[in-house]
Amino acid sequence: MEPLIRVRNLRYRYPDGTQALNGVDFDLYPGESVALLGGNGSGKTTFLLHLNGLLHGDGEVVISGFPVRKENFREIRRRIGFVFQDADDQLFMPTVRDDVAFGLINSGLEAGAASRRAGELLTQMGMSESAAKAPFHLSGGEKRRVALAGVLALQPEVLVLDEPTTSLDPPAQRDLVEVLNRLNLSKVMTTHDVGFARAVATRAVFFDKGRIVSVGTVDEVAGNHRWQL
Repeated sequence: MEPLIRVRNLRYRYPDGTQALNGVDFDLYPGESVALLGGNGSGKTTFLLHLNGLLHGDGEVVISGFPVRKENFREIRRRIGFVFQDADDQLFMPTVRDDVAFGLINSGLEAGAASRRAGELLTQMGMSESAAKAPFHLSGGEKRRVALAGVLALQPEVLVLDEPTTSLDPPAQRDLVEVLNRLNLSKVMTTHDVGFARAVATRAVFFDKGRIVSVGTVDEVAGNHRWQL
């Protein structure tokens, strides 16, 4: 079975000289949900940003057979659905429905069909009653679900989430777990929340100083690095 994501010897240095990634190897196979654990500054988010070409370092990153380089960005970004840590970075239209429909219209779907599809996704996310609201009127958990709906509208193969439980209260975290576990998608997510990782991930890796230093179940990896979490 070919991996959906294949990364080999990935290295990246920020302009200020910080070596953020220092030889990362990683594979994601269909059906997997992988939690990226590790301390702040360990390289997790930098790694995620290489998966759709927002950053470009040395090494090999291949998404569904497409090397991550400029001429493949359109195809890769159709296959990788990225939910940022701050949902406000993804919500900018006047209404919730408009936000979810935006990517569909931008990809060529007729406005009426995009609006209907957006409504279906909002129902799936439990957000149909908020379709006409302005996104800034929503709670943190509601914003996260709307951002997720907008990403899912484009039918990605892999869902990438950066610290998805940030600023969410326990009920909103439980709702997010239920939503993610219903999705028949491969997933990669950074998180500091071992309980969340345990609830949604089939395995985990641990980042330290720009390297993956441990691989296993969430409990195995968290147990090996409990003093660093």
